[in-house]
Amino acid sequence: MKLDLVDVFGSGPLSGNPLGVVHGGEGLSDEQMLRLTQWLGFSETTFLLDPSDERADYRVRIFYPGGELPFAGHPTLGSARAWLAAGGIPGSDGVIIQECGVGLVEVRSEDDRLAFKAPAFTKYGPMTSEERDFAISMTGADPDTVEEAVHVANGPGWQLLRLKSASDVLAASPSFTAPLGTDIGLAGPAGEGGEVDWEIRAFFSDTLGRFREDPVTGSFNAGVAKHLFAHGLATGSYKAAQGRKTGADGAIHCAIDEDGETWIGGTADIVSSQGLLAVD
Repeated sequence: MKLDLVDVFGSGPLSGNPLGVVHGGEGLSDEQMLRLTQWLGFSETTFLLDPSDERADYRVRIFYPGGELPFAGHPTLGSARAWLAAGGIPGSDGVIIQECGVGLVEVRSEDDRLAFKAPAFTKYGPMTSEERDFAISMTGADPDTVEEAVHVANGPGWQLLRLKSASDVLAASPSFTAPLGTDIGLAGPAGEGGEVDWEIRAFFSDTLGRFREDPVTGSFNAGVAKHLFAHGLATGSYKAAQGRKTGADGAIHCAIDEDGETWIGGTADIVSSQGLLAVD
């Protein structure tokens, strides 16, 4: 087995979200995959496997410290980069087909970046008033700055609070604890003339009940982008920033193509590649 450490969605060296990618883990049990994920301590670790669908180039299992996810964004880009670096050759020129819990996901090369096609929503639409109040209390957002509250789930059960501005997003003071399964994010426009168009923050609960902030979150950005494009709140393409409150400096490139598909792009750089000796 081999373990790659990949920096995903960075705006420079070591500024994105770290990911562990395990090659050759077919002999690992679910419990061993979870234990390794918990030991590494990243938001996710992935395991590259042979595909079960003949249309796919590879299959990936995505674990976070609380269990397995059907889909996640930064693990998708990081896994694709690790697969390519290990000699993977896509069946379709320039397009990688990843098999994961939500089915097949397309990944394509864009200059020095990779981009995945945002999967369909598994839950989409306005939150109830109770859900909205809970999301506000968990994230510490100022209620007067909340423009809308919607479900944008696409594997993870993301909920979105769209705030009036990027400064409102950065000012939010989240709770220290939350029930397991809580996935809530904030988005706010940065205004004209800046280096980025939207500011993003995303929070999730871990197995110890802590409400943690993720450095950069591809799945949440995918849900946000699909919502923004669908409602004319963004057009063409835009750049989002995430992670500033965690010490990261993530850059996410979001675009809608002529077919109406949303693509989420960013860097994915292998920082280290080494043998994995034992997982007992």
